[in-house]
Amino acid sequence: MTSEVTYAEVRFKNEPQSLGTKSEPPAAPKEKTNPHKSHPSFPKLLLASLLILLLLLAISFLIAFIWKDWSCCPKNWTSFSSNCYFISTEQNIWDESEKRCSRMEAHLLVINTKDEQDIITRKLKLDSVYYVGLSDPEGKRHWQWVDQTPYNESAIFWHRGEPNNPYERCVVLNVRSGEWGWNDVPCNDRHKSICKMKKIYL
Repeated sequence: MTSEVTYAEVRFKNEPQSLGTKSEPPAAPKEKTNPHKSHPSFPKLLLASLLILLLLLAISFLIAFIWKDWSCCPKNWTSFSSNCYFISTEQNIWDESEKRCSRMEAHLLVINTKDEQDIITRKLKLDSVYYVGLSDPEGKRHWQWVDQTPYNESAIFWHRGEPNNPYERCVVLNVRSGEWGWNDVPCNDRHKSICKMKKIYL
C-alpha cells in the first residue's frame, strides 16, 4: 500500500511571499516632520515678540514727543517759540522793572527778531509805553541787553531819529505814527514793562 505524503504550503506572517525572489526588508515607518507641529508654540512666540517690539517703539515715540513738546508758560504769560512773556501793568523805573522780572526768574524783554517783536506788540496797549531790557549804562551809546545777548545792528527797531539823547539811557517800546518801535528815555521815568523767560520743560 502506497502512502501519500501531502505537503501543505504554510506561510508565516513575516515570511516573504516568494522565497525565490529577492525581497527588501520592510521600511520603518517614516515620521512626519512638520515644524509647526513639532513646535506648536512657535507662531505664538513670534507674535508676542512682534507685539512687544511695537509696544516699545510706541513708548519711545511717546517719550520723545512729550520731551520735545511738553513745555509750558506760567499762568498769565504769553507763549512764543521757546519763550514766555509777561506784560506788566505796574509802572516802575527801569531798575525796578528789571528787579521785578528777576524775582520771577525772568529778565526784561530782549528782542532778537522782528517776528518776536510783532508777536509781543499785538498784546500791548497802543496808549502805553513798555520798558525792554536794552540800556546804555555809561551814556556812551554802547547799548547792552540785560542777558548779555550781543547788540545786533541788523536787528534793531528804533523809531526814526532815535536814539537821540545821550542822557536817555534806557529803552521803551511805544507807538509812533501807528508803528511800534524803540525809543530812548530817562531810566527814572515810570513805565510798564515786559518780562521774558525760557519755557518750562517737563
